[in-house]
Amino acid sequence: MSVVGFDLGYQNCHVAIARAGGIETVANEFSDRCTPAVVSFGTKNRTIGVAAKNQMVTNANNTVSSFKRFHGRAFNESFVQREKNNLPYQLVTMRNGGVGVKVMYMENEHLFSVEQITAMLLTKLKETAESNLKKPVTDCVISVPSFFTDAERRSVLHAAQIVGLNCLKLMNDMTAVALNYGIYKQDLPGPEEKPKIVVFVDMGHASFQVSACAFNKGKLKVLGSASDPYLGGRSFDERLVEHFCKEFQTKYKLNVKSKIRALLRLHQECEKLKKLMSSNSTDLPLNIECFMNDIDVSGRMNRSDFESMCSDLLQRIDDPLGSLMEQIQLQVEDVSAVEIIGGATRIPAVKERVAKFFGKDVSTTLNADEAVARGCALQCAILSPAFKVREFSVTDVVPYAISLRWITAEDEAEGVHEVFCKNHAAPFSKVLTFYRKNPFQLDAFYSHPDTVPYPEVKIGQFIVQNISPAKDGEKSKVKVKVRVNTHGIFSVSTASVVERIEVDGSEEQSDTDLESKNQVTANTEAEKSIQQENSAAGTQSQVQTDDSPSPPPPEPASEEHKMADTEKGKMILQDKLEKERNDAKNAVEEYVYEFREKLSGPYGRFVCEKDLSRFLALLTETEDWLYEDGEDQSKSVYVEKLDELKKLGAPIQRRFKEAEQRPKTFEALGQRLQHYAKIVEEYRNQSETYQHISSLDMEKVEKCVRETMDWMSNAMNAQSKQPLDQDPVVHVDEIKAKNSLLDNTCHGIVSQPKPKPESPKEDKPVNGINQKEDNLKKDKENTVPPQQNGDCYTNEMECN
Repeated sequence: MSVVGFDLGYQNCHVAIARAGGIETVANEFSDRCTPAVVSFGTKNRTIGVAAKNQMVTNANNTVSSFKRFHGRAFNESFVQREKNNLPYQLVTMRNGGVGVKVMYMENEHLFSVEQITAMLLTKLKETAESNLKKPVTDCVISVPSFFTDAERRSVLHAAQIVGLNCLKLMNDMTAVALNYGIYKQDLPGPEEKPKIVVFVDMGHASFQVSACAFNKGKLKVLGSASDPYLGGRSFDERLVEHFCKEFQTKYKLNVKSKIRALLRLHQECEKLKKLMSSNSTDLPLNIECFMNDIDVSGRMNRSDFESMCSDLLQRIDDPLGSLMEQIQLQVEDVSAVEIIGGATRIPAVKERVAKFFGKDVSTTLNADEAVARGCALQCAILSPAFKVREFSVTDVVPYAISLRWITAEDEAEGVHEVFCKNHAAPFSKVLTFYRKNPFQLDAFYSHPDTVPYPEVKIGQFIVQNISPAKDGEKSKVKVKVRVNTHGIFSVSTASVVERIEVDGSEEQSDTDLESKNQVTANTEAEKSIQQENSAAGTQSQVQTDDSPSPPPPEPASEEHKMADTEKGKMILQDKLEKERNDAKNAVEEYVYEFREKLSGPYGRFVCEKDLSRFLALLTETEDWLYEDGEDQSKSVYVEKLDELKKLGAPIQRRFKEAEQRPKTFEALGQRLQHYAKIVEEYRNQSETYQHISSLDMEKVEKCVRETMDWMSNAMNAQSKQPLDQDPVVHVDEIKAKNSLLDNTCHGIVSQPKPKPESPKEDKPVNGINQKEDNLKKDKENTVPPQQNGDCYTNEMECN
């Protein structure tokens, strides 16, 4: 069983796996542990990750990135519309009102939902894990930001289902970091002692998250969390981009924003400059060749000016930190440590701001980029029965307060109740009791919309059906179970009607006893009826979920959210075919460059002048063809080209290998000949070691050694006269065959064991017992055992 953790970042992703030796962050096919969250669509295939990122400038309109925040959102939201204007690819509305992308793939227009794009990225990450584990991956834990709402979480789960992943848990980023921190700590206070309070600060590419956690030995409890979903490394990048756009407008009269490729190049260079300024306080240059209209541009920036330019962004760091401390009702002095992660926390001003708020130095003991993925892998190992992990419980929190509003018949009142307050422990279930005569509706929504970074307040609508008055005409008692599950998703899981009954032959029992007896049956029936895949025809669930908030959570049955198996298969097959075609093309290109280099080096002595000229001409002709007519050919054409090159190249390569291996092979044969010749010499000198071998057998050995020596001498003489640019007279395989024949003939003879000396006829003690005595004992053992007759024993023997 696989144990995998996926960190789905806004800009980059990481994959961590559990092995017998512990948790390991694994590398992709480019030997990089970081995989860009980018999917590119071309005329021949898709590329995902590093290869896709390389096409962000050249194939900008069909390369999809920065799509994580579109999960579960409506296309007409203000946030989506703002982001749309800054993206090189086209966003479109799906039939359910969600966000989709329009790209040209295989020279045809295609629409993909954001769930499908994320599924493609997850497929790549899944392949990375499988190539390292050497087995299929199904079970996993996937990270999500702690501020993600129900709709966003459902959308990510749906993406995992498209890939065929069994997501055991959607884990909050900061909780994963806390688990990765706490499970290895040996100095945590005991279960009954005052907990150690640690604050975790994460500024990634697109968001800023903080959380406070209480640690005891074997236990982690999240106390609270806060965030700024729109403050991250890209916010600082955009300030630099704006600055240089204005500078280049003034200095070079270039409108950078008018050309998307130029803008993307500037973004990439500004991100590099930001990273350089994190380790250098001096003036640093920014140079881009052929930026626009064949004009080279340049600029300069230093850390001090950069920090002044971003002063308002740095001030925004304080708000989530202050909110967090207010939630947990603690002072900064109560915080034992402040751990920072995330790429943007490498900016010195960000570190300083956090340290100043808490009045202590920040700690960087965790890997800033891989901590989330490692925490997810640890959680997956804890949930998996295949791994034995140190006992460590994790209690998360509900990020936003959730309330229920019920709407019933006219004669019954409407009400609102907050079922989960902010920072309530999760996962958690509660049972609510209603008194109703008729079916009623429950609307779940976020209690404080102003604290939720999401425009839709509504979570979902649930209808409790099959409710009727009690036998006495009074309202029925209905118990409704609500739950925030391990993914952080709210639901009404079951509903049951509690009935009062009278037991025959006895007085009416108390309500409590009757309710508890009836509750079991009612819950069982309710659980059967609430299953979405109910096989009983005509059965109507007591609890029905209306999955139509705006925007709705992804519907597995929805056409735009369901990638048909045939379509997925075609895309995967096309990717495979295109990879094979590219591999075949690359093989031709590599052969050309490799052979040209070696012909001027080690291979030069093994080809005559005539063949060398002809081969070099063919290599040059093939290279020109690759960049002209051969730029886009089928796999079979490239295979034929490679075969044509190998007809001339293979003999040269064989001669080189033969010349390289032949001396070593002759040397090995010579050593074996010396070994057997020495044995023959010792036999002639009456050595006791070999005197047990018959003279006939030893003559066979001598003959084989003599014949092999003669063959070896003749072969070496003939080969020494052969030019290197001609095929060898004797091949390495022939020499090896001679060596094997020599061993097969001689080894069995010379390794014959000496015969054991004959034993004397007289009896000798064996194991301290005289042989006669031993034989006597054996005779006694073969005697018929006596039969018992009272206290006497008699031996009876029958004679015929």
